Amino acid sequence: MKKLLSIVTNKFLVTAVVFAVWMIFFDQNDYESQKQRKQDLKTANDGIAYLNSEVGRMEKEYTEITTDPQKLEQYAREQYRMKRDNEDVYLVEPKK
Repeated sequence: MKKLLSIVTNKFLVTAVVFAVWMIFFDQNDYESQKQRKQDLKTANDGIAYLNSEVGRMEKEYTEITTDPQKLEQYAREQYRMKRDNEDVYLVEPKK
Protein backbone atom coordinates (compact mmCIF):
# COMPACT_ATOMS: atom_id res chain seq x y z
CA MET A 1 0.00 0.00 0.00
CA LYS A 2 2.83 2.34 0.84
CA LYS A 3 4.50 1.61 -2.51
CA LEU A 4 1.25 2.36 -4.38
CA LEU A 5 0.85 5.62 -2.47
CA SER A 6 4.41 6.63 -3.33
CA ILE A 7 3.77 5.93 -7.03
CA VAL A 8 0.51 7.91 -7.06
CA THR A 9 2.07 10.86 -5.25
CA ASN A 10 5.16 10.91 -7.46
CA LYS A 11 5.43 14.50 -8.69
CA PHE A 12 6.67 13.46 -12.13
CA LEU A 13 3.78 11.04 -12.68
CA VAL A 14 1.23 13.57 -11.45
CA THR A 15 2.73 16.23 -13.71
CA ALA A 16 2.67 13.88 -16.71
CA VAL A 17 -0.95 12.91 -16.08
CA VAL A 18 -2.04 16.52 -15.64
CA PHE A 19 -0.15 17.48 -18.80
CA ALA A 20 -1.74 14.63 -20.79
CA VAL A 21 -5.23 15.51 -19.58
CA TRP A 22 -4.64 19.17 -20.41
CA MET A 23 -3.40 18.37 -23.93
CA ILE A 24 -6.20 15.91 -24.68
CA PHE A 25 -9.14 17.94 -23.42
CA PHE A 26 -8.32 21.63 -22.85
CA ASP A 27 -5.63 22.72 -25.30
CA GLN A 28 -6.50 24.53 -28.55
CA ASN A 29 -5.19 21.48 -30.42
CA ASP A 30 -7.24 18.97 -28.45
CA TYR A 31 -8.56 15.71 -29.84
CA GLU A 32 -11.91 17.09 -31.01
CA SER A 33 -10.27 20.01 -32.82
CA GLN A 34 -7.88 17.66 -34.59
CA LYS A 35 -10.76 15.41 -35.62
CA GLN A 36 -12.71 18.41 -36.98
CA ARG A 37 -9.67 19.64 -38.91
CA LYS A 38 -9.20 16.22 -40.50
CA GLN A 39 -12.86 16.25 -41.55
CA ASP A 40 -12.49 19.76 -42.99
CA LEU A 41 -9.38 18.67 -44.88
CA LYS A 42 -11.20 15.66 -46.32
CA THR A 43 -14.10 17.88 -47.41
CA ALA A 44 -11.70 20.33 -49.05
CA ASN A 45 -9.86 17.52 -50.85
CA ASP A 46 -13.17 16.11 -52.10
CA GLY A 47 -14.11 19.57 -53.38
CA ILE A 48 -10.76 19.91 -55.12
CA ALA A 49 -11.17 16.51 -56.79
CA TYR A 50 -14.67 17.43 -57.97
CA LEU A 51 -13.50 20.76 -59.36
CA ASN A 52 -10.55 19.10 -61.13
CA SER A 53 -12.93 16.66 -62.80
CA GLU A 54 -15.18 19.54 -63.83
CA VAL A 55 -12.21 21.39 -65.32
CA GLY A 56 -11.29 18.27 -67.29
CA ARG A 57 -14.86 17.88 -68.55
CA MET A 58 -15.04 21.54 -69.56
CA GLU A 59 -11.69 21.41 -71.35
CA LYS A 60 -12.85 18.36 -73.30
CA GLU A 61 -16.11 20.12 -74.17
CA TYR A 62 -14.19 23.24 -75.23
CA THR A 63 -11.90 21.30 -77.56
CA GLU A 64 -14.91 19.51 -79.07
CA ILE A 65 -16.71 22.81 -79.64
CA THR A 66 -13.70 24.54 -81.18
CA THR A 67 -12.80 21.65 -83.51
CA ASP A 68 -16.19 20.24 -84.58
CA PRO A 69 -18.79 22.57 -86.15
CA GLN A 70 -21.60 20.10 -85.45
CA LYS A 71 -20.75 20.10 -81.74
CA LEU A 72 -20.70 23.91 -81.80
CA GLU A 73 -24.17 23.98 -83.34
CA GLN A 74 -25.43 21.39 -80.85
CA TYR A 75 -24.01 23.41 -77.94
CA ALA A 76 -25.57 26.64 -79.22
CA ARG A 77 -28.95 24.97 -79.67
CA GLU A 78 -28.94 23.38 -76.22
CA GLN A 79 -27.42 26.15 -74.13
CA TYR A 80 -28.63 29.30 -75.86
CA ARG A 81 -31.80 27.92 -77.47
CA MET A 82 -30.70 29.08 -80.91
CA LYS A 83 -32.53 27.90 -83.99
CA ARG A 84 -32.35 28.05 -87.73
CA ASP A 85 -34.54 30.49 -89.66
CA ASN A 86 -36.98 27.84 -90.84
CA GLU A 87 -37.45 26.13 -87.45
CA ASP A 88 -39.74 26.55 -84.47
CA VAL A 89 -38.50 25.71 -81.00
CA TYR A 90 -40.84 24.36 -78.33
CA LEU A 91 -39.60 24.15 -74.77
CA VAL A 92 -41.06 21.46 -72.55
CA GLU A 93 -40.21 21.95 -68.90
CA PRO A 94 -41.17 19.62 -66.06
CA LYS A 95 -43.96 20.68 -63.75
CA LYS A 96 -42.78 21.86 -60.34
